[in-house]
Amino acid sequence: MEIFYSNDIDGTTVCLNSEESAHCVRVLRHRVGDEIGVMDGQGTMLWCVLEDASPSAAIARIVRREPGFGSHPYHLTLAVCPTKNMDRYEWMSEKATEVGVDVIAPVIGERSERKVCKTERLERLVLSAAKQSLKAAVPVVAEPVSVLDFIAGAPESSLKLIAYCFEGEKVSIKDALAASQLKNVVVLIGPEGDFSPKEVAAAIKSGFKPVHLGPSRLRTETAALISAAAVYFDKF
Repeated sequence: MEIFYSNDIDGTTVCLNSEESAHCVRVLRHRVGDEIGVMDGQGTMLWCVLEDASPSAAIARIVRREPGFGSHPYHLTLAVCPTKNMDRYEWMSEKATEVGVDVIAPVIGERSERKVCKTERLERLVLSAAKQSLKAAVPVVAEPVSVLDFIAGAPESSLKLIAYCFEGEKVSIKDALAASQLKNVVVLIGPEGDFSPKEVAAAIKSGFKPVHLGPSRLRTETAALISAAAVYFDKF
């Protein structure tokens, strides 16, 4: 099953951009009259019939709409410090999208080795991962902010969790999820050098619950993906 993406949609018609059109017509060899699925990136799948098989600007007629296609019963924000090796962060973003995430928020910690995170490539990766994993919603890739700014702006009506390495009273992420009825979940994951004590204190003061992810010491990207999987299995 191939899924295409478009944000050029009116009441009855979908227009594919040049990249999606080329993939549809040249690579997959779709022709006029073929049925195709086009997701709007907001959660709705549009089942269409191809009416113009132009490899640069294909046009399809909408037959029916399917809201919530490939959706999950929660809203997850992964706020993760970019890794020194950006390939690892990109891998995490791709795999978290396949599992189920709504917002990927790059945050820059006081101990972060990487202070810059360009979002354009991440946006392309999560779009591709959403299509591959049969989801009609594409995660939002937020603009990078500092850990302290993210903590200050985190929504109150959500289960806010922070995972860090140094000592302190913590519960497992599984227990934290089981004890809450909230469907909005925020998980904050630090850089290779962990959060600073100042950042942890600010998070706890703002209502973040300290959690652990088991006895193993995990890389940043692994911790983020384990968190996404924990929410996925708890809510389904």
